Amino acid sequence: MIASHPKVTEELHAAYLADGVVKIPNAVSEEWLPQIEAMADAQLLDPGRWVTDTNPGARRDRLFTSRYRWKSDPTVNRYIYESGVGHIAAALMGSASARFYFDHLLIKEPKTQAPTPWHQDIPYWPFLGKQICSAWVSTSRVTVEESSLEFVRGSHRWDSYFAPEAFDGSKGWVNDFEGEPCPDVAAAREDYDIVGFDVEPGDALFFSAWALHGSPGNAGNGRRVALSTRWLGDDATWYPHPGCDPTVTGEDTTVEIGQYPGDEDLFPLVYKTPDASLREINS
Repeated sequence: MIASHPKVTEELHAAYLADGVVKIPNAVSEEWLPQIEAMADAQLLDPGRWVTDTNPGARRDRLFTSRYRWKSDPTVNRYIYESGVGHIAAALMGSASARFYFDHLLIKEPKTQAPTPWHQDIPYWPFLGKQICSAWVSTSRVTVEESSLEFVRGSHRWDSYFAPEAFDGSKGWVNDFEGEPCPDVAAAREDYDIVGFDVEPGDALFFSAWALHGSPGNAGNGRRVALSTRWLGDDATWYPHPGCDPTVTGEDTTVEIGQYPGDEDLFPLVYKTPDASLREINS
């Protein structure tokens, strides 16, 4: 039996399946927002291992991201297990379960020029499957004109798998991948059905890992803090490949290529329907 959730109406579920993205208002209770902001402040002062920082120390024009904090940061760990976003993700994906993949903190200081280029997530990750998504939550009000996310509606159903590219233009660890280049959506916006979302604090954007998406820099006068968590549904399989994220590799897990990623140490099962057995999820 697939998951259900009171915030996931039939209309929202249908929209997710058709568009590849939906906004869930008040998906996260307000008690989490100051905790996420405090965690963000701490990361800026003492960055973790997996960090990207375009302008270290600056209070303007700085894009900062930090990943894989769930094992070492108690706030992130509690958020994963207690915020309920995994349950919502399972319901939207039509899955009986949701395994956690990784957390991604994204900070754009005021007047940040660097955009998040248009891309798919799936080629950057060592998984295949249609039931893979993100839950992106902002701690403040954000408009599309300032720095919220935009999506090419329905692009998750194209069956396209675009070659990953480094966002800063460098070669880096994505250099080994050969494949179809991602279309330059920004240069031909009129050719695509683009939808964007203004969000209030605690709203969440849930979107498929196959959906093309991007965002501008930060034209606003305030800091944009967002926490994105990545979720694996029942049909996810382990698929490490050239060009994917090197943080977790085949050397870290006993899961074989093509298998369901039932590794509790790396990809913990955060939610499953009460009547779902692990045998049913794995089959």
